[in-house]
Amino acid sequence: MAIKGLGRLSFLLTLALAQAQGNNKTPTLDPDAIQSGSFTDGSAALGAEAFQAASLTSENNFINFCAGKTLTNGFQITDGSCNGIVMGQIPSKDTMTSVVITSPKNGDSIGSGEDFTITVQVDNLEAGAFTNAVASYYAAPQQLKGGRIVGHIHVTVQDTGANLNPTKPLDATKFAFFKGINDVGDGSGGLSADVAGGLPAGNYRLCTLVSAANHQPVIMPVAQRGAQDDCIRFEVTGNGKTKNIAANDGEKGVAAAAQAAEAITLGPGAPDPGGNNEDETDAGGNGGGNTSNAASASAASKTASGASETASAAATDETGAAADETASSTESADAATTPEAGGKGKGKGKGNEKAKRSMRLARLSRQRHFVA
Repeated sequence: MAIKGLGRLSFLLTLALAQAQGNNKTPTLDPDAIQSGSFTDGSAALGAEAFQAASLTSENNFINFCAGKTLTNGFQITDGSCNGIVMGQIPSKDTMTSVVITSPKNGDSIGSGEDFTITVQVDNLEAGAFTNAVASYYAAPQQLKGGRIVGHIHVTVQDTGANLNPTKPLDATKFAFFKGINDVGDGSGGLSADVAGGLPAGNYRLCTLVSAANHQPVIMPVAQRGAQDDCIRFEVTGNGKTKNIAANDGEKGVAAAAQAAEAITLGPGAPDPGGNNEDETDAGGNGGGNTSNAASASAASKTASGASETASAAATDETGAAADETASSTESADAATTPEAGGKGKGKGKGNEKAKRSMRLARLSRQRHFVA
């Protein structure tokens, strides 16, 4: 009876912890999620060559890689940061994302100051998923729906200078027009962005930037593949010199950059100062969500601890004296999962494989759950 009671307790503990992890509320790493491919640097593996760089290694999925560094935390940090969010789900080779720009066409000529529409056609993208780029930038993993990446497309236009074929790389901080297309389009992969007010006279490169929902570049399953994005070159003729409001130094471009900077000062979650949300993460829109990383980790730890306590209580109710006899219920659920608790119940070595397996799982959880 003692082993049976302890086995039930271990099962409930494991279940409760798994549920907490499934809800992304615990700062621990599930052993089943550990990727052993990161244990070695690749230098002695199939395909190794002398010129290759050795990979970084980790036995806990680099869970603390960003410790001590400036965390991205959902923000667009212009001075650089470290993002600890996992890459996420990756599509199959047969469902890799691919885009082509259908208008303007390569080499087209457009009049300065004239409205025009950028159109693209995309395969294998669940378009229309566009999170808040001010507060959730790179804040969640890439996801799939029906095997296809969930996300959206940006289009960006840059001035190439004196001709359409510059030899110097363009300054990535400067753009003549930028737009995130956040709708589902025509339902068949067709998406568009209106360039209201057109562009000043000049030479331009138009490119797409395909992204997952949280704006990170899409991750693909194989190294050898075609590009997921497309670019074309076109010219704008005439004498117009008025910049588009969606340029980096245009009205919308400047406002977007200012809002992104403001979010950082508000802290994680960027609670809206003008809001009236009573949620704990945005207490009245007055900085209630501006908590430290340590406080966030503490809250997550309490969640996991609460789950363990709940499981312990449930196990005590169901196993009664048997659980008391084996695990001494006045101690925490943590004590019940130590190796010492595993072999002291009645019936030790009697062949109750189910109970033994539950205890092994519990001990593994104890030994291999790494704190973030």
